[in-house]
Amino acid sequence: MTKTPAEIALMAEAGRRLAQVFTHLDGLPLEGMSTLEINDRVEAFIVDELKARPASKGQYGYGFVLNSSRNAVVCHGVPSADEVLKDGDIVNLDITLEKDGFIADSSKTYLIGSVGPQARRLVRTTYEALWKGIRAVRPGARLGDIGFAIERHAKTAGYSVVRDYCGHGIGREMHEEPQVLHFGRAGTGLTLKEGMVFTIEPMLNQGVRTVRTEDDGWTVTTADGKLSAQFEHTVAVTADGVRVLTLRPDEAR
Repeated sequence: MTKTPAEIALMAEAGRRLAQVFTHLDGLPLEGMSTLEINDRVEAFIVDELKARPASKGQYGYGFVLNSSRNAVVCHGVPSADEVLKDGDIVNLDITLEKDGFIADSSKTYLIGSVGPQARRLVRTTYEALWKGIRAVRPGARLGDIGFAIERHAKTAGYSVVRDYCGHGIGREMHEEPQVLHFGRAGTGLTLKEGMVFTIEPMLNQGVRTVRTEDDGWTVTTADGKLSAQFEHTVAVTADGVRVLTLRPDEAR
């Protein structure tokens, strides 16, 4: 379950390259682009520029390099030529990358054009909740501390936390132990140890926390049609705290 310093160094390099993908996306005119076009551009950037492998493509039979989850889509949204991003949308782009045998996983919710204040507040609070969870990570802390910090911040703002999906250990495989819940009680669950590497990826809903899966078998939406947002980082437990392996250049932490 734990990684050696050499393995974490390789994971950090994968994470650094994945952060470059989001920097690349930051510079694209996403409004007016289809989610399939974004997928294809990301694939070209990962393969041609970063000399890495898009780890999601082919995983579990999935045919794309990213998930594009727009507005009421909670997660696992499938890129489509027919889905064009419009002014006022929010969209989570969830991307994985493998380099030298190790995988990094991260996601960011983008604001498209002029986004209303309620949607902006949801996105901002979700990002804050991610960092509440990250700051709970240190040797000797418990997995429940992460979920408690996230859920407390979300509920204080009036949002619900999706319970059907969680963070996960990551390394040579995309999904490893442990499962990292985004809700829970402080002081419970697995004790964190130096060398553990996992994702934290809270999904916050404007309305109820219940979700449903569309007929395509992938796309997960809010049960009440209200907005959902998500952010994700891959983190490593260090000797005295936490290291965010997928930290983006714009995140001064």
